[in-house]
Amino acid sequence: MNSFFRKHHRILFYIVWIILAFIQAWYTELQDDEAYYWVYSKYPAFGYFDHPPMIAILIKMGYTIFPNELGVRLFPLLLNALTLLIIEKLLVTKNEVLFYAITLSIAVLQLAGFTAVPDIPLLFFTAFFFLCFQYFLKNQSWRNTLLLGISIALLFYTKYHALLIVVFVLSSNIKLFRKPHIYIAGVFALILFSPHLVWQWHHNWVSFRYHLFESNVNTYQFSFTTDFLASQILLAGPIAGFILLPAAFLYKTKTQTEKALKWMMAGIYLFFLLSSFRGKVEGNWTSPALIPLIVLSHQYLNEKINLKKWLFRLLPITLLLVLFVRLIMIIDLLPIKDIKTRYHAWKTWTPQMKEITKGLPVVFSNSHQRAAKYWFYSGQMTYSQNDAGEHRNNFNYWPVEDSLFNKPVYFLDIYRLNRFKDSLKTPIGNIGFRYDSAFISFAKIIFEPSQFAYSVKKDESFILKAWARIPENYSMYIFMHKSFQAPIKLFVFNNNKMVKEILLPLTLQKINSNDFSVSINPQLQPGNYSFIFSIQVPGYNATHNSEKIKLTVE
Repeated sequence: MNSFFRKHHRILFYIVWIILAFIQAWYTELQDDEAYYWVYSKYPAFGYFDHPPMIAILIKMGYTIFPNELGVRLFPLLLNALTLLIIEKLLVTKNEVLFYAITLSIAVLQLAGFTAVPDIPLLFFTAFFFLCFQYFLKNQSWRNTLLLGISIALLFYTKYHALLIVVFVLSSNIKLFRKPHIYIAGVFALILFSPHLVWQWHHNWVSFRYHLFESNVNTYQFSFTTDFLASQILLAGPIAGFILLPAAFLYKTKTQTEKALKWMMAGIYLFFLLSSFRGKVEGNWTSPALIPLIVLSHQYLNEKINLKKWLFRLLPITLLLVLFVRLIMIIDLLPIKDIKTRYHAWKTWTPQMKEITKGLPVVFSNSHQRAAKYWFYSGQMTYSQNDAGEHRNNFNYWPVEDSLFNKPVYFLDIYRLNRFKDSLKTPIGNIGFRYDSAFISFAKIIFEPSQFAYSVKKDESFILKAWARIPENYSMYIFMHKSFQAPIKLFVFNNNKMVKEILLPLTLQKINSNDFSVSINPQLQPGNYSFIFSIQVPGYNATHNSEKIKLTVE
């Protein structure tokens, strides 16, 4: 028996890894973001508001095979295993037992490696990029040049953080910029990535503007930085993070590939550490750094017997912790509300709500995640009507609202329950609901101002000129229902916090016919603000109807 394990330990490691991932994927409820990405897959495109399309493609392929949770997660979990295979190839000196110990010590690879989120393919394509980079360094043939270009394009199609990976890797070896093949690889990657850039151009570069100027911009709190630092230790362990992180940084690189790995790891950690001074940083944003973390810590610990012993001593604690978390993700063992809500809440009540709502489409108030999750578990088309005070998401772009326009729906919300006569008690809280025989929402109407920045002195007015881009069926409805009124407002923000709403002297009929101009006296204290247009149909949320427009009060 021992000789069998010694001979076949490698294949047994990967078989067990994949089997456990399959079990976890089959029996664990979809997480909020996974359900949201599943809706991505229902609307194939070269881009989405939040991310490039790779995760949608993977989910689409898997869900076609298995129309359940396993199908949603099928290809991400397979890529997770393939990532480990590629990392092995990046090791110059191989100690397979040590490699198993390191990967098993990083709990997130097991507990999140089966999930359908962009970070999982990002890890795979990061490893694949480094493998192609290694081949390219050894031989700058046409084959390796094109492979490098393909790997860069695939990275970019996965997550926008990929740009950091490529920049830091190339910065580690400035001499590469003297090589013509590096430019050929770059041009080839750009050609492959151009469909996404065209999509962004047609959508006014919405993703880039969101990530650069709207997301992760908050008034600084010291906890942003301390939370980030703590999350990186947990992400690298949690128990062994105190060994693996120092080991990776202390290792003296011996090859250009190892140098590139170290530059990328240091660059990623430093970039997001500095980003924590701008706003809250999610711990998983540094996930590409796990690739160099494994490779470099392996090379270091392979030469440090005492540290290696400590890693093996701590491994059983990590494995027990992982086993416990695996169980509570699948089985409802703990009477803790947050765990119940996250892992054991959605399969029980959605059939009941589907019966109450007679299978009609559902409009969820202000939650793209709840809307997506309800859609997955009920099978009913679900729309998220986002409040003007919240940031936009893909529901603002998908043809969902317009497909439900003026049709019967049920409106659901877990907040402001005073708006509803009826409610249902569920594991995620009481959900208010009401029937609407003709759902009217105007989020698809977009106001285009004549300029996107205004400056005004305190207590003075300015003239706001704009026109409304109105889909044909909305315009026809407004024309046919001249008495229908919905207030048109400006919502004013300071540091992403809404500070004021201004009712405009406009009607739907006015914006339906021609350009318009209104005099605005914001009556604000001196400072930098932004505002957006919003239309509020009675009984529903005030919707997001324009880009943010800058306003400076002097």
